[in-house]
Amino acid sequence: MNPVENLEYNTERSMLIIPEYGRHFQKMVDYAVSIEDNEERNKVAKAIISVMGNLQPHLRDVPDFQHKLWDQLFIMSDFKLDVESPFPKPSKEVLEQRPDPLEYPQNHPKYRFYGNNIKRMIDVAIKWEKGDMREGLEYAIANHMKKCYLNWNKDTVDDKAIFKHLFELSDGQIDLASDGENLTDAGQFLKTRSAKSNRGGTGKKGQRNTSRGKKRY
Repeated sequence: MNPVENLEYNTERSMLIIPEYGRHFQKMVDYAVSIEDNEERNKVAKAIISVMGNLQPHLRDVPDFQHKLWDQLFIMSDFKLDVESPFPKPSKEVLEQRPDPLEYPQNHPKYRFYGNNIKRMIDVAIKWEKGDMREGLEYAIANHMKKCYLNWNKDTVDDKAIFKHLFELSDGQIDLASDGENLTDAGQFLKTRSAKSNRGGTGKKGQRNTSRGKKRY
């Protein structure tokens, strides 16, 4: 017999349902499905579950680990394996069901650099009664907007631009431009950002050598 004629090519093989277990493991599952004797089929299925657990010893303490293994066994058998499982048999329809699309908030795509939390904070501030607490919250929001703007855009920004954006995002209910007060100086935000970026150390002593042991081509 010519051994070349018995070679199997990947292009001629069926697709693995769970590739992490490999081809030989899939053949074990297919063999279990083909067994006609009910008692023998259950015995082989439990043996396969035991081998699956040995392949992942780090997950033995994970809750519902055995339940996961039995689900994977039914999935690899294309739900054709008829055995007595200690857990409910999963449904093929549920597995193939497409998840519902996620709803991404798009409150103001024009000012994405502020983030959606800023809009939520503004909505909360609008509901507060006018007074010192609301005024303090409004200026805190404006300062945070200025910080977000500097992190995303430029090294400087006029307070008038922040007040304008806040006025627009609040539908005209928060107007800080008429108060005549200024926000935190941009240099303070930039100084904090620079300190964070240099926390790993500057100079020869604190500098990390990331090219050590690497060849340059």
